[in-house]
Order: sequence, then C-alpha cells, then structure tokens
Amino acid sequence: MQILVTGGTGVVGASTVSALLERGHKVRLLSRHAEHDARAWTNGVSAVEGDVADPTSLAGAADGCDVLVHLVAVVDESPPDVTFQRVNVDGTRNIVAEAGRAGVRKIVYVSSLGCARGQSPYHRSKLAGEGIVRGFAGEWVILRPGAVYGPGDEHLSALLRMVRTLPAVPIIGDGNQPIQPLWHEDAASAVAIAVDRDDLSGGVYDLAGEELTSQRDLVDRFKRLTNRTNVDIPVPELLAQFGIRAAGAIGVDLGFSDSQLQMLIEGSALPPDANNALTHAFGITPLSLDEGLRRLADAQPEQLPDDGVGSLMRKRYWTDIVDSRFDADRLLDYVRLNFSTLAPAIMSTDAEPGTPSLVEEGVTLTLDLPLRGHVQVRVAEVDEQRFTLMTLEGHPLAGAVRIQTEHVNGAVRFEVQVYDRAASIPDLVMMRTLGDTLQDRAWTQLIENVVKASNGRPADVRRSAESLSESEAAVVQRWAEELVLLRKQHDAGV
Repeated sequence: MQILVTGGTGVVGASTVSALLERGHKVRLLSRHAEHDARAWTNGVSAVEGDVADPTSLAGAADGCDVLVHLVAVVDESPPDVTFQRVNVDGTRNIVAEAGRAGVRKIVYVSSLGCARGQSPYHRSKLAGEGIVRGFAGEWVILRPGAVYGPGDEHLSALLRMVRTLPAVPIIGDGNQPIQPLWHEDAASAVAIAVDRDDLSGGVYDLAGEELTSQRDLVDRFKRLTNRTNVDIPVPELLAQFGIRAAGAIGVDLGFSDSQLQMLIEGSALPPDANNALTHAFGITPLSLDEGLRRLADAQPEQLPDDGVGSLMRKRYWTDIVDSRFDADRLLDYVRLNFSTLAPAIMSTDAEPGTPSLVEEGVTLTLDLPLRGHVQVRVAEVDEQRFTLMTLEGHPLAGAVRIQTEHVNGAVRFEVQVYDRAASIPDLVMMRTLGDTLQDRAWTQLIENVVKASNGRPADVRRSAESLSESEAAVVQRWAEELVLLRKQHDAGV
C-alpha cells in the first residue's frame, strides 16, 4: 500500500516509516523539508513538501494513497506560527480534509494517553484532533501512546542530559507522578499494525509500556546507568511553573515548557483498571524499561554545527613525528585501539560503565569533562588515515572533530581538526572564559601522548584557530549532515 505519513521525522515518526517499509509498504513523507528528510531512507520513501498548518500546501499530497498516518503535533508553542490550535487542531482538520478529497481509505491518528482526562493545552488540542478524525467518512483508528521515549525525545532524553551534566537535578513536586514509558520502536510497531489490520477500525487504543515508574525513579535509574552521584533538589510545582514562565519571558529556553510541566503533574499512565492495548490488541511485548534506558543512553542525536551559536571555529593541533615506530596508517590504528589510554586525564573516557574502548564507526563514547559532567561523541566515520567524532546533544559544543595521520617530508603528521560552535549561550560564555583553554590543553596532551607512544622524537605541538566565513561554515555543515545521513541510512537498514 501507499502510505502518507505526516511527522515522519520525529522520535515516533522515523521509526514508523521504517516499520512500514519493513512490512512492504511504500511511504510518502509529508514535511516542510521533505526532500531532505526522505534521504534518511535509501528506498521506498517519496517526498512531498507541505505544512499541515497551510491547507494550500497540501493540495494533491494524498493522491493515490491508501492510508494516512497522522503524527504531526507540537508539545510546546512558539506563537504566532506554532501553536496548539494552528498545528494540532487546524492542522489535523486540514490533512483530514485532504485525505477525504483524495479518497484515502483509512486514517491512523496518533493522539496522546490521558487526553480524555488531561487539562493541559496539549492534551486538549489532541482531544480536539480526535474529534476531527472521528468525523472522517472512511475508516479511522486512534492510538493514544503514553510517554514515548527514544533518541532526542523531550522528556526522558532531557532528564538523562540533566543527570549527565548537572551537579544537582530538580525533582518536580514529590517526584512520584506516574509514568509508563513506551519505547519508540514499540509505538511504531503499533502504528504499522493499525495500518494493516482492518479489525481495529473505529477503535481508540491506549498504549503504554508495562512498567510503572516516576520522575524520581527515572533519575535514580539514570544515575546508576551513568555512574553519577547528583544531588536531588525538590522543586515545588508552583515554583517550577513560575520559573519556566519567568525564563520564557526573558527568552531563556529551559527545554521544558509550562504545558509539559502540566502534563508531568497530571501523569502519563494507564488507569488501574485499564487494559494495555499494546499487548492485548496489538500483541506487542514491550521492551523492558531497563533495556530501553540502556539503549537511550547511547542513542542521543548529533549536534550539528548549525545547532550551535556564535561563529563556527576551525582549530588545528598537529605535530610531525620523526622516527616513529608506526607509519601513518598503523599510527591511526594504534590510536583507535588505545584511545581510552591516550586521552588526557581532563577528557576521561571511562566516565560510564560499558563505554567502548575501541574507536570504530557508529560507537558512542562518553567523556567526563571538567565543569560539564558527562558528554558524548559518536564515531561518524573511520577510514585508513582518519576518523571523525560528532558531538551529541548535551555536549557544550556543536560540531565535529577529525583526527588524522599522513606522511609529510619523511615524518608522520598527527593532527586534530576541530570544527565547532558553542551549543548554547551559557556554553558560549563558558568557552570564552575557561573552555577554550581546557580544550587546547586536552588536544595538546593527546598529541603529546601519541608522540610518546610512537617512540618518535618529541616535537612542538603547533596550533591555529580561525573563525570561518558563512560560505566556509556552510561547507562544513553539509559535510557534517552527510555523515549523519549515512549513519541514519545504515541504521534504517531499508
């Protein structure tokens, strides 16, 4: 079947597209940057550019499609363009109208667990969307997943980053608000099943993981997982609400909105007497919470240069090693095999249990940085004379590090190239005051350790730094995007 998917780039959306492809369907991806977004899959996905909030952009989007999977929604508002009414309500009305015009047979609408009783603006908007879908002339299925988590989600991933990077973690209220987290791939499987099965039509299905937890319990689990000993700071709900609103009023993004706080307070769990449709209706055995959190710990998305603030910097650190016992290729292999022991003490790679010791393509390395806590980089590429590390969400820098070797005038050059911006305004202040000095020291010590391991003659470590022009920064951004795209295609496997 040909499936039109809106919102196929989010945590649930990307997994849903892959699940549909695995079942033999063809997917038409609708998004504002569909041509770019569809590149994450090598086959089976076509692109149509459109915005559900703009009905004129949807004309013809559903032509020839059998099923519409509507995932687009916002959990936070950025007026005037991005609001619950404009996207979650009017956007649903617009895409349902397009589906009706094109003769789409079925709509699978992804709503939210608790929207029938929740009072947050988000929940009210999703309930309004359900009402619109119920009025569709064809078949419809409504899915109400709970707190879906996966790489870069706005709840559990944000909590994980707090545990990794903050000395103290805020606990809202008593921290015991009930949550039943659902792994993103399990939610995607339910969506794909709803597309295929006709016996589910006309039903509303609550979906959740099988384990009941809470904010306080999740913090404790993340502490064990990351080997952190943060202090918990209880924050009364009213004080937290005031703090979020005050920060928003002065333009500070805390990564957590007033609406999200209200949803946390309301809880995201099945009523005690409810059946979990994930297992009862869809026959899915959910991933255990411990395994899901373990996977989440190493699956955070990359921070590309354009995700940062300030000028994009290019920094080089290098030395030419004379009489090295390794040639260029073998030296890089040695560094990859022994990166954890060659890395300087101020960039410890033994930060968390299970951190890989071998630098190989696709692995995630967790580092312990002064003043920042635990941050991560992903090995984006490895070839004979270079490997590249990309910073992940939570790192103070947005960008990439390339480590390479080559033969130069009878010597072996070992070089570190850094392309980065500060990840946020506070990180920019930190880098200008102390971070740049620590970064210089870290890469210099790495090079000195490599020279010593090579048994080569000591040489001065040379360095340079420059701010890139807009055109140069655009080239670096495209290079970084291509590396991430290749990883996504590999992970999608379709």
